[in-house]
Amino acid sequence: MRKVIRIGIFVLVVGAIAFGAWYYKQSAQRAKQAAAPAGPRPSGGGPPGPGGRPSMIPRSQIVTVSAVRAELGAVREKLALTGALKPKEQVDVTPKSTGRLERIHFHVGDAVQAGALIAELERDELEQQVRRSEAAIGVARAALSQRTAELSNAEAQLGRAERLRADGLISPQDYEAQKTQTEVIRAQVKLAQAQMEQAEAELRELKIRLEQTRVYSPMNGHIAVRYVDVGALLSPSTPIVRVVNLSTMVTAASVPERDVGKLRVGNRAVVRVDAFGDREFTGRVARISPVLDAATRTANIEIEIPNPNGLLKAEMFARVELDLETTRQAVLIPREALVYRGTQAGVYLINNDRPDFRPIETGLTQGDRIEVLGNLAPGTLLVGKGATMIAEGDRIRVAAQGAEGPADRLARKEDAPGAGGPPPAGSPKPKPVSTP
Repeated sequence: MRKVIRIGIFVLVVGAIAFGAWYYKQSAQRAKQAAAPAGPRPSGGGPPGPGGRPSMIPRSQIVTVSAVRAELGAVREKLALTGALKPKEQVDVTPKSTGRLERIHFHVGDAVQAGALIAELERDELEQQVRRSEAAIGVARAALSQRTAELSNAEAQLGRAERLRADGLISPQDYEAQKTQTEVIRAQVKLAQAQMEQAEAELRELKIRLEQTRVYSPMNGHIAVRYVDVGALLSPSTPIVRVVNLSTMVTAASVPERDVGKLRVGNRAVVRVDAFGDREFTGRVARISPVLDAATRTANIEIEIPNPNGLLKAEMFARVELDLETTRQAVLIPREALVYRGTQAGVYLINNDRPDFRPIETGLTQGDRIEVLGNLAPGTLLVGKGATMIAEGDRIRVAAQGAEGPADRLARKEDAPGAGGPPPAGSPKPKPVSTP
C-alpha cells in the first residue's frame, strides 16, 4: 500500500514540473510577440495575414531606370575564330647515319643557332676505317710510282730497239716484243692511277660518314622536345630533338563558306590568349585554302602572328577576331540594356510602368554597343541603366534626363505606394517616441 502511494506522489510531482515548464514557455512566447514592432518583417513578404503570419504575396517594388532606344547603325563585320598556336617553323632533327648516341649538348628550352652542334654519335670504328683508307692510298701511291718508273724504262728500251731495228741489228720479233711490253706497263700505270683514285674516293666517303656522326641544328630556335638519351641506338629515322622557331606563330582556323568570299590575304586579326588576359596580339591572314572541306563546308586559313619577344608559346589556345574590312547595317543596343534569364539573352521593353522581357539573339560587340540579330525593331524603347535590378513583378519608374545626380542615376529599389502606408486593421500601433 505504501509503495502505491509513493508511486502516485512521484507521478504527481513529474506532472507538475512538466506543466510548469510548458506554461513558462508559452508565457515567454506571448511576451516576445507583444514586444515585436508592427509593420513588415525584416525577412520580406507582404502584410501580416491572419494570426500574425506573414503573407505569401510578394511585395510590389519600383525600380528607377533610364530609357534607351534600339538604333540602326553600321557594324564592322568581324569573325570570331579559335585555334591553337603553332610555330611557323619546326623540325625534328635526326642523324644521317646509324650509330649509338655518345653526347648531346642541348636540353629542353635551350636556345640554338643554325649550325650549332646538337649531338654526337660514336665514331671510333669510322675513325679506324679512315686510317686504314689513308694507308691504302699510300700503298696505291707507291704502286703508281713504281709503275710510272717501269713505264719510263720500257719507253727508253723501246726507243733503243727502234734504232737497232733501223740498223738491222735486231729482228722484227724482238722489236714487237719490246713494244708489247711497253704497252703492258703503260696499262699497269693506268690501273695504278685508277686504284689511287678509288682509294681517295673511299677516303672521302669515310670522312663524310665520319662527319655525319655529328648532328647540327638546321635553323635558329629553341629545343622543344628531347626524344632520346645518351646510349640510345639511333637510325636515320630516329629523331633526337625537336627545334622550333617561335619568332612567328601560326594558327589555323576554319571559316564558314558564307564568309570565305569576304576574306583576303592580309586581313588584320586580333589574337588573345588566356595566359595574358585581355592583352592583344596583332596578326595577318597569310594563306587561304582554295578548296573547301566537303563535310563541313568550311575553308582552312592560316594566320601569322609576329612574336619577337617570345611571349606566345606553341599550343596555346587562341581566340581570334578577324576583321573582314566590310560594314553592314544592324540593330544596336547599349551594353547596359542587355540582361540574361539563365542563358537566354534579352531586353526589357518599357510598357508604361511595367517592364516586358523580350528574348533576343546577340551578334557582334562594337565598343559599348551590341548587335541584335532579330526580334527587335529599331526605335524600340528599352530599359537601360537598372535593367539588371528588375525582378519578376517589379514596376519601373523612368528617371528624367539630367534630373538626378550620379548617385541617383544608379538603379535603386524602393517600396511601392501603400507598402509604407497605414498598417492593416488589427495590427498594434507603434509606440510614440518621446524626445527629451
